[in-house]
Amino acid sequence: MSVKWLSFLLLLQLTCYFSSGSCGKVLVWPMEYSPWMNMKTILDELVTRGNEVTVLTSSASVVIDPQKPSAIKFETFPVSLNEDEFDNSISLLITTWTNMSKNSFWPNFSPIRSLLEKYSDMLLHICKEVVSNKKLMTKLHESRFDIVLADAVAPCGELLAEILKIPFMYSLYTSLGYSIEKLSGRFPLPPSYVPVMTSELSDHMTFMERVKNMIYVLYFDFWFKTFNEQKWNQFYSGVLGRPTTLSETMGKAEIWLIRTYWDFTFPRPLLPNFEFVGGLHCKPAKPLPKEMEEFVQSSGENGIVVFTLGSMVSKVTEERANIIASAFAQIPQKVLWRYDGKKPDTLGPNTRLYKWIPQNDLLGHPKTKAFVTHGGSNGIYEAIYHGIPMVGLPLFADQPHNIAQMKAKGAAVRLDLETMTRVDFLAALKEVINNPSYKEKVMWLSTIQHDQPVKPLDRAVFWIEFVMRHKGAKHLRPAVHDLTWFQYHSLDVIGFLLACVASAVFVITKCCLFCYWKFAKTGEKGKTE
Repeated sequence: MSVKWLSFLLLLQLTCYFSSGSCGKVLVWPMEYSPWMNMKTILDELVTRGNEVTVLTSSASVVIDPQKPSAIKFETFPVSLNEDEFDNSISLLITTWTNMSKNSFWPNFSPIRSLLEKYSDMLLHICKEVVSNKKLMTKLHESRFDIVLADAVAPCGELLAEILKIPFMYSLYTSLGYSIEKLSGRFPLPPSYVPVMTSELSDHMTFMERVKNMIYVLYFDFWFKTFNEQKWNQFYSGVLGRPTTLSETMGKAEIWLIRTYWDFTFPRPLLPNFEFVGGLHCKPAKPLPKEMEEFVQSSGENGIVVFTLGSMVSKVTEERANIIASAFAQIPQKVLWRYDGKKPDTLGPNTRLYKWIPQNDLLGHPKTKAFVTHGGSNGIYEAIYHGIPMVGLPLFADQPHNIAQMKAKGAAVRLDLETMTRVDFLAALKEVINNPSYKEKVMWLSTIQHDQPVKPLDRAVFWIEFVMRHKGAKHLRPAVHDLTWFQYHSLDVIGFLLACVASAVFVITKCCLFCYWKFAKTGEKGKTE
């Protein structure tokens, strides 16, 4: 490590020593791709405040690069998988999901489920190699960490916390169908007004939409129970030496940091150990590179349009690229397009292609008029933060749900990338750029995002340090975790009360019949006399 970084680390330790003295040691079990980028924001802030952060990363990691200079420590452990196997599996999942028809979810979900199971098997394989690595586990024990911070979509962090006997927390955007939050965190999600992620519904549903949402709820609740969970249950029980389940172990999380907020998601019930910290990665824009700034300034009063499909999808088919380029060529705005494929034949002089763009800095530029996005949560939050209306081209996972929420809030127009025509795309661009209602609605969302008593990043870091200071947060843990499903829904109480009512009705009926019989018998006797 360079003298510069050693000096920086020493300064952080001195800062901790002379401040509250409550700095701790954080062990991190991360997830790849955009969730890691979001979590890293939290880790950088923890380090800045004097905490010691160690990230466990496998030799097959695709995004996390331990070789980059950083104040974060990395503990790389060997696994039998290689980086290509891991990356190819994710790429196949993304490609399959992206090419799946957006209008027929159920027939196409079977191959997605199969690929998700393979991905889960890889995560399970990596987890087994971690806990069976005696040298690594001994080192972790001796390091005396105060907390484990993990992403709930990538299991194993909670198992490490159980083995090390330390509290753990989750950082999570959302799971497929909200199954993890609901079944493990026992987060209340009434299906009457809380839409399941893949349903693309709003919180104001018609009767038939509520029927659809309930079907989705039942499916994903059952799906999570059967989705490779038996393998995880057996593994966790074997490692911990007692019968347990993946869901039960995950339910022991002290705090759930949910990376969304009320400017993005629909209102819903809350639990005290769930903290909404959406937009924690957002920050003011920095100056653009000189060449890019000159191109942006050349747009004059018309401004610019920013287009990217995220870090995981850098190109589209040649046919789609030409449709997009031809539509861009017909608007007066300049366009900055993150694209790594063959240059489209229909590319106009107003459009420039880049292999990489400073997305946040462009969205924060005063000349930006619209954001064409795949609907990733990080990008949408940056658009909300800077007040930029959107044209959504969702591809997979949570993206259709995210765009559906922005559309319901009046901040976006949604199109299907695979079926839209040039006319469709051009009309959507003109609608978002020229119709002031989209700008007004997204600026309202931006005001909500900015108008918070405590910044999302500060809240996230506070709760991590809170759990370290108090060795947990048991006082926030709802008793629902100690109830069975029929106790939670009060089915035993309802059954008891129904039994009481039935018994009372039975006794009253019997008494009435007995009295009637006695009266009838007495009357008959009187007539005889």
